[in-house]
Amino acid sequence: MHRFDREEREILRRVLDIRGYDSNAFDPEILNELEADEEYKELLIKHAADILSSEKFLTLKTFIQHGNVTVFEHCIHVALCAIKLNRKLGINAKERQMVRGALLHDYFLYDWHDGEAPGNIHPKLHGFYHPGIALKNATRDFSLSEREKEIIRKHMWPLTVKPPRCREAWVVCMADKYASTLETLKLKKGKIRVNYA
Repeated sequence: MHRFDREEREILRRVLDIRGYDSNAFDPEILNELEADEEYKELLIKHAADILSSEKFLTLKTFIQHGNVTVFEHCIHVALCAIKLNRKLGINAKERQMVRGALLHDYFLYDWHDGEAPGNIHPKLHGFYHPGIALKNATRDFSLSEREKEIIRKHMWPLTVKPPRCREAWVVCMADKYASTLETLKLKKGKIRVNYA
């Protein structure tokens, strides 16, 4: 089990401390800027071309996640936000594993809004169960490292009860909450204009 040193604890404290929450800090343009960043696009392709070009992964375009944002778009947003958080906060997470885990964190392959959808075995408890379903699907379709599995398994913390055990999983957990907030509040308008495949 990884033990956080003083610097890591301080980074987590700063990110998780919501006492000074400012709703204006959720800038709706950040996702557009990240999508337009050529360096970030190249990083996604460099680390996860196999995922981005997979027919199964591309089916995520057919499922809505938040508002008018598809699961595919959400996973891209989370990967982009994770890169930004990792670099801005100097967390030094392993970028390849972080990006791959972020892209696959919601690889559950069903419409979670539809209680009758094939694969939606716990429709009222989707938040609790989908990390395990996503992990099962991702393990079946891709070769994953232990850190990538940990990212997928723990991205819904604190609903997963046990906290993440690696930096990469912490970053993706935070990036997921940030991107989800933007999407849920419908601050993110329109569709991704970049073809990652």
